[in-house]
Amino acid sequence: MSHTLPALPYSYDALEPYIDARTMEIHHTKHHQGYVNNLNAALKDQPRLEKLSVEQLIRNLKEIPETLRRAVRNQGGGHANHSFFWPLLKKGVAPSGPALDAIALSFGSLDRFKDDFAKAAVRLFGSGWVWLVMHKGKLEIETTPNQDNPRSTGKIPLLGLDVWEHAYYLLYQNRRPDYVAAFFHIVNWEKVNEHFLQAMK
Repeated sequence: MSHTLPALPYSYDALEPYIDARTMEIHHTKHHQGYVNNLNAALKDQPRLEKLSVEQLIRNLKEIPETLRRAVRNQGGGHANHSFFWPLLKKGVAPSGPALDAIALSFGSLDRFKDDFAKAAVRLFGSGWVWLVMHKGKLEIETTPNQDNPRSTGKIPLLGLDVWEHAYYLLYQNRRPDYVAAFFHIVNWEKVNEHFLQAMK
């Protein structure tokens, strides 16, 4: 199948003032679209791989031919990560639900989790992502470089934040901590709860 760019579930200016419309437009139509285009190009004339979803591809990287594995890891990871990321963003969703109960149990409190998550995001060297994942029934914070995805190592992402500079540089320049702090104003906790309940099955 041909991979396609998913539409955003909101307008480009819907997350202002926390993320500006221009950043969202470029991030979605240029960066994410680029990963989709490059993944489709890499899988051209690969009928077995073309039939798989991007989640299936990144979950089974070891089964991808070595000549294609890097492209699937980078381009497929970029497509999967961003497709997961966009629905996690929404203004006005209060933190509540079973995922929040599990976060409080695992980290001591929501504020403690936010602090640990923010520290991981700020300390990540270079480009990558910071995640809340479920691993063997436990919640963990982890970072991945570039466009690597936790599913490639058997973990289930519940929440993720893109800390590549293209995600925040127009508005925040080099102030990654400010961008990370703004992120917590637009987390769609309803979606996090949805991921949590699916992971618990």
